[in-house]
Amino acid sequence: MISRVDHVAFAVRDHEKALAFFRDILGALPGKCYNEAGRNFFWQTLSLGDLSRLELISPSAETSFLDGFLKNREGGFHHITLQTPDIETAIKRLEEHGIPYFGRHEYPDGTWKELFIHPRDAFGILVQIAEFDPEYWMVPEAKLPKDEPWRLEKQENGFTLTCRHPGGSKVTLNFTRDELQGLSDALRQVLE
Repeated sequence: MISRVDHVAFAVRDHEKALAFFRDILGALPGKCYNEAGRNFFWQTLSLGDLSRLELISPSAETSFLDGFLKNREGGFHHITLQTPDIETAIKRLEEHGIPYFGRHEYPDGTWKELFIHPRDAFGILVQIAEFDPEYWMVPEAKLPKDEPWRLEKQENGFTLTCRHPGGSKVTLNFTRDELQGLSDALRQVLE
């Protein structure tokens, strides 16, 4: 039902201040910022390293659903997003087990389908379950081009192998010359 944890979301009152912290101090790569005008908030995904993502969500008007959450604070952990390959299967499973959900929403272009499980039904955690193509939401710097499933680069003390990851990003592995030779031998044995 669940493929993986996609991201952790933080609600923040001052988006630019939070963005500067994660980008300038921690080195996150910011993605495009999306404004949900009808829902009075905007959000931005940030990539950290090879496989980690954060999401910043901020109110864009005084009547945002984030008003209560941010009432007496500048920000905080808001929700965790779990990726599913099929939202309908996830819904069926939740219903079979009597787990209520809310906030079912689909973007008009079909790139994102979501629902939420309230913290009272998920051990104090707001859980978002979403069906989407992770490649669609990733910034180019955090992934390999579509026509490049892997990249091998020679380094001073060995090699760096970067591979596409099904989570929409990439994973980088460092090998010494001997380790890469061992991997090469193992691949040859598998292919025989």
